[in-house]
Amino acid sequence: MASPRPIAFRNSYVYHVFNRGVERRNIFLSARDYRRFTLLIEYYRFMDVPRSFSHFLTLPVNERQYYAAKLRTTPPGVDILAYCLMPNHFHLIVRQNVDHGIITAISTIANGYAKYFNKKQDRVGPLYQGPFKAVPIETDEQLLHVSRYIHLNPVSSGIIDEADLWTYRWSSLPAYGGTPPVPWLETRTVLSHFSDKHPYRDFVSDQIALAKQLEKIKHLVLEEV
Repeated sequence: MASPRPIAFRNSYVYHVFNRGVERRNIFLSARDYRRFTLLIEYYRFMDVPRSFSHFLTLPVNERQYYAAKLRTTPPGVDILAYCLMPNHFHLIVRQNVDHGIITAISTIANGYAKYFNKKQDRVGPLYQGPFKAVPIETDEQLLHVSRYIHLNPVSSGIIDEADLWTYRWSSLPAYGGTPPVPWLETRTVLSHFSDKHPYRDFVSDQIALAKQLEKIKHLVLEEV
């Protein structure tokens, strides 16, 4: 079978980006791991970052604060509209702002995390099943449904109870509910289709039962994560 054609990422377009661990192994083993990946997303959404994140962490606190504040004054190469981290995979909804923004950001985030994880676990070899995958989101309706799909992942996969969905720490969903806010997350695009946060909450919650049912047949779907 021929390899799929690579996506030509276009500026101002939105994409669903995802990947999973090699052999479906878990890539997040602790709260520290999840936290590290979210920090890498925040850091590498900017283009041409002069210091690696690992080097950034070695700086004195005052230098880190100055450098981070300066970085935030530059336009990001990508906007992060939503994300969800699961034990063996991750989902991101990303908008490209500059040429090569998504390729650069996602590759640097993934590679940076793999180096951190391999060092921490004293392992070698690839962490992911291959290069990350991306699907263009072509309509507002698709955007809303993909955001709901990735936000429902923790419940539909059974790793948390329905009651804990809106407090799941490793997803952008709590920020969509308003607590706690995530300054680097761009929620306006999705929420602009609702009068406020409450209708979006209903939009997500109303499909929990269906999401659980669809999870049971996920092995039949080619685009399974």
